[in-house]
Amino acid sequence: MAGIKGKVNVSDLKKFQENLKKLDEAQRAKWSEAVVKELAARLWAKVRLRTPVGEYNKSTGTQGGTLRRGWTVGEVNRNGNEFTIEIINPVEYAQYVEFGHRTANHQGWVDGRFMLTISEQELQADAPRILTNKLDKFIKEVF
Repeated sequence: MAGIKGKVNVSDLKKFQENLKKLDEAQRAKWSEAVVKELAARLWAKVRLRTPVGEYNKSTGTQGGTLRRGWTVGEVNRNGNEFTIEIINPVEYAQYVEFGHRTANHQGWVDGRFMLTISEQELQADAPRILTNKLDKFIKEVF
């Protein structure tokens, strides 16, 4: 029967264990909050670009872009291990542009633009890659 011989250097394992102890709850919470803010910023950028801007005659003096300028990012809220942040557009007609609406004469339908819905779907597809990169960077900084 063949035997296996080898040497194990436990000093690296002990160093790894010490580094894990240093990684306290405050650091993890700070990292999580930073990740949530970055994801929200990415979503904000995507939805702003996708938001249509109204076109008006120059003679009226009206300027479009109210809906696009209306997008804001809320504060990070923590509930236990869950972090949330809101992307908000308080412009009164935002939901009608997002999901669609009836025409003024109620004879037709204007399709929604789904600017937030599509942007969320894109971000959800990108999120695993973004999180993996952020986590790798965080681990390298800590260890």
